[in-house]
Amino acid sequence: MVRPLNFIAAVCQNMGIGKNGDLPWPPLRNEFKYFQRMTTTTTVEGKQNVVIMGKRTWFSIPEKNRPLKDRINIVLSRELKEPPKGAHYLAKSLDDALVLLDSPELKSKIDMVWIIGGSSIYKVAMEKPVHQRLFVTRILHEFESDTFFPEIDLEKYKHLPGQVESYRRQQRKPRHSRSDVPTCGHGSGLASRSRSRILLDCILLD
Repeated sequence: MVRPLNFIAAVCQNMGIGKNGDLPWPPLRNEFKYFQRMTTTTTVEGKQNVVIMGKRTWFSIPEKNRPLKDRINIVLSRELKEPPKGAHYLAKSLDDALVLLDSPELKSKIDMVWIIGGSSIYKVAMEKPVHQRLFVTRILHEFESDTFFPEIDLEKYKHLPGQVESYRRQQRKPRHSRSDVPTCGHGSGLASRSRSRILLDCILLD
């Protein structure tokens, strides 16, 4: 079964997503609530979403919040021999994790699949020839970062109407899309006008 992949990330102006194993910017409480809501909410009653992350992303989560509750947590690592404490499953690669999702144990339990980092996991997943949705919060400030979100080529996406800016990748005739986005009114940590959200929707071809 080919499952759509959903990505969620917050990036600052230089596309930074991390610094020394933490976020580059001050805490954004409402952004964490948004992350929780998006990755937890299911479309099918009785099922759970999966969150797939690298080892460093897992250990960047405060121990008291591990595993991310009400979600099936899968950690990717070639070094670990068993799932880290609290994680539900360990896979050596994204491909192995996707195979795991179709195992008899999980296949009937899973609704949405979320990729939550880090940088190399995003990059590998974005190269998969499957339906993808990227939920990106743009922090409209620049912060010193050592980890970055992969480049997103907006010329390959078509704008879709909706409550957030949306783009769909064209299968045959890509169109240029505009990258201006509406401001989301959320406070905490940074001014409400310092953030905006975009939704990027694409179907990658082999």
